[in-house]
Amino acid sequence: MESAKARDRMNSVIIHAILIIFAVIMIVPFAWMILTALKTNQEAISVDPFYIFPQSGWHWSNFATVWRSYNFLTLYKNTLLMIFFRVVCACLTATMAGYALGRLNFPGKKVAHMLVLVQMMVPSQIFIIPQYLMVSKLGMLNTTFGLVFPGMVTAFGTYLLETGYRGLPKDLEEAAAIDGCNVGQRFLKIMMPLTRSSMVSLGIFTAVFAFKDLMWPMIVCSNATTTTLSAALAKMQGQYSSDYPAMMAAAALAVLPMIVIYIIFQKQFVEGIATSGGKL
Repeated sequence: MESAKARDRMNSVIIHAILIIFAVIMIVPFAWMILTALKTNQEAISVDPFYIFPQSGWHWSNFATVWRSYNFLTLYKNTLLMIFFRVVCACLTATMAGYALGRLNFPGKKVAHMLVLVQMMVPSQIFIIPQYLMVSKLGMLNTTFGLVFPGMVTAFGTYLLETGYRGLPKDLEEAAAIDGCNVGQRFLKIMMPLTRSSMVSLGIFTAVFAFKDLMWPMIVCSNATTTTLSAALAKMQGQYSSDYPAMMAAAALAVLPMIVIYIIFQKQFVEGIATSGGKL
């Protein structure tokens, strides 16, 4: 009995030690980013492996310089608006399309399902030129609508919600139909609330993908007042030289919105990832 308890205690210690090691590995890049942001440029490009902490003082002025040089409040606003509208549009269109493909029978259903799968398998970069031409013809370049446009409809979200609707028992819809509910009422009052976890998962993935999106904002928003955080950070890279402390300070400021969003919606993040079985 004692040996079993000792073995369980040892296994627990080993598991916790491994988890701590991986946690430290995950934290190291963020710690290095902050430490680099507090150095001078000469210290940042030093090849001395033991030159980890700033040697000439903690240069908090790098953050103030970057904040003054780049209008971060505008960048925050543009990025958060893009994330918000992409999440709303993706969840709205995907849940309706997923319900239609997963629960309804209509002509062309197999073709529509095949098109969704084909779009998932094709690289998204292929659609950039036609999407840009559409936004340009609409006169929506350098606007929030232009940033949101590619994420208004999502094949991944449609497939995710279709899978969620297919997993629900048919008895629920049959009972609602007997009670006199039409298709819209069955969708809004019975089926859609039951796929809340799938919609939360889709919202999480959409928000993360929108925050990391780099190519589309750089193409559709050339104006500094309408671009996003990722595109603004990419433009800080110089052709012949770069101010690495300023870049790291800007990167640290750029991750603040996602950290705040995660802290606020931490419970929903964990539930969404756990129920979807996916990873970011």
